Amino acid sequence: MTALTDSIHRTGAAAVLDRCDELATHTSAPDGLIERVYLSPEHAAVNALAAGWMRDAGMATWQDAAGNQCGRLEGATPGLPALLLGSHLDTVPSAGRYDGILGVLTAIAVVDRIQASGRSLPFALEVVAFGDEEGTRFGTALLGSRALAGTWLDAWWELTDEAGTTLHDAFLAFGLDPAAITAAARTSNDFVGYLETHIEQGPLLEERDLPLGIVSSIAGARRFQITVTGKAGHSGTPWTHRRDALAGASEAIVAIERLARGADLIATVGHLEVFPDAVNVIAGRAEFSLDLRGRFDADRDSVWQQIEALLDEICAARGLHVAVHQTHSAPAARCSDRLRGVIAAGIEAAGIRAGAAAEAEPLELLSMAGHDAMAVAHLTEIGMLFVRCAGGVSHHPDESVTEADVARALDAFEAAVLALADAHPAQAQQPRDPA
Repeated sequence: MTALTDSIHRTGAAAVLDRCDELATHTSAPDGLIERVYLSPEHAAVNALAAGWMRDAGMATWQDAAGNQCGRLEGATPGLPALLLGSHLDTVPSAGRYDGILGVLTAIAVVDRIQASGRSLPFALEVVAFGDEEGTRFGTALLGSRALAGTWLDAWWELTDEAGTTLHDAFLAFGLDPAAITAAARTSNDFVGYLETHIEQGPLLEERDLPLGIVSSIAGARRFQITVTGKAGHSGTPWTHRRDALAGASEAIVAIERLARGADLIATVGHLEVFPDAVNVIAGRAEFSLDLRGRFDADRDSVWQQIEALLDEICAARGLHVAVHQTHSAPAARCSDRLRGVIAAGIEAAGIRAGAAAEAEPLELLSMAGHDAMAVAHLTEIGMLFVRCAGGVSHHPDESVTEADVARALDAFEAAVLALADAHPAQAQQPRDPA
């Protein structure tokens, strides 16, 4: 086979989906389920696979100081700022095989296509496979992209996983040096922008019979661990003497849903744990999580203030104590006009319209799900391409995309990169200052 033939074989939709399947075999979960967390043996395995695929695409590769797998293809002149492409390879428990993963493999395939074409770009291309977006192991999301963005917090070193391992010790066990974490940080001068392909994680594209869409902005998110403490007691205790933590937490959860719905925000309680957790014992303590998201940070924060006041009111009325710990905060991130424009051009170049009328514009969507792009927005402008997923299902083994939609996404993403290259100003084609 020629180099061009090899590239064509590697960069088709079927090959990308085969790679998704291969990555899915690297899991710590039993019974065919997928779970792959930060700084685990499975993380190391998928980094090694991604690095090999990056090298096949002509990239120089390295693993950065945070465990992100990176690759670079030089532009017309060595040392130019780069267009960063990528997503993440970690998963939630009982995950699907496309959330994040499809974006990494699409990026590698598109670089492979451009390298094989022999076209010289006015910027470099870099691909990053972030090691932690979901926050599954240590409870704080976007660790990989926050390290790259230079917004790492030293307080995170004391975070622990379910086994009691600190993030600091997990770094050491993975072969990373916690003292060198700042070496992962990049600067705004390193990049001309960031593009990410991702499954929609919602039903809107499917409802409109569209394979692709453009992300307009990403909702800001805050996460909390809330503990309600009462007094454990026999289930025969009279109502007047009960301090039932679970009843108080339940009232609060229903009230949170009501407040969020009224403000057009999303609030999710995905974890609830009760102590001592016995059928004939009043709960003495209840712990639950809250993930609060909104288009505008001010609206989200205003509703959180209402929730805090309501928690205090409910617990005071029931003789309970409430404690709140924020575990994650990410501001809303708007995708830039320029990168939304090149994604639109890419979708149109791939022959995809937003409706029956030929002049219809591609559909723009707000992403209520969080993405690494939120962290990268601290450094450079961002743009995201959404791919239709069956039923809008994500974070679940039933996550599904079609080969035809992935083929369209590859074509559109490649065309978007080339559209950005065509529009890139000549004066910007200068190597980075090594200082």
